[in-house]
Amino acid sequence: MAPRIKTRDRIIEASLELFNQQGERNVTTNHIAAHLEISPGNLYYHFRNKSEIIAELFERYAVQVESFLKPPSGRAMTMDDKAFYLESLLHGMWHYRFIHRDLEHILDSDEALAQRYRQFARSALHSAQQIYLAFARAGILNITDELAETLAVNGLVMLTSWVRFVATVSEREEAITPEKLRRGVLQLVQLESAWVSEAYRAELDQLLARLAVPLSVVVPSDVGHALAPA
Repeated sequence: MAPRIKTRDRIIEASLELFNQQGERNVTTNHIAAHLEISPGNLYYHFRNKSEIIAELFERYAVQVESFLKPPSGRAMTMDDKAFYLESLLHGMWHYRFIHRDLEHILDSDEALAQRYRQFARSALHSAQQIYLAFARAGILNITDELAETLAVNGLVMLTSWVRFVATVSEREEAITPEKLRRGVLQLVQLESAWVSEAYRAELDQLLARLAVPLSVVVPSDVGHALAPA
């Protein structure tokens, strides 16, 4: 017999599901309690308010990202590492997509969480820079220390804003799919491709093929036609 999931964990899982489906602003603690068929008082026993639930979810997301966003120990980087980072980022973006979609509102509503996010963003930026430098040491990227810093900033800005971009150009906010998020990662790799060493171009092309998603999947066809060159 499978072990029974604790009420606190059920609240976290249900909240994540509802936030992702409906948007954090549209979900109240009463909605979460009703979804779980528990009383609001039972929910408040575990979390005083919705902000505490969001903070717990963000912490889980931050810990997940921090666990993989670092160079490997004791060996040189490979293109397989690049694929691993991208797939891990995609998984995190999809699983916690409400955070990216509603980030500005979430941080404006909770100063303590905003401080934690700033810490997370600085840590992620530093880790990304170290990863780019490790790719340079392995001969995969032809970049300077300064360019590694720039690419790290570009990557953080791109990935933290992509979900909101998708929600903005989609017909419905809930129409965020893994395929649309994959296009965002493709954008990032394409920006970096100019600095990939010639010896690794074939592996880069294979990676780009794996990530390939037409822009029309993200941007409606009428907008896509407007963006196309004459």
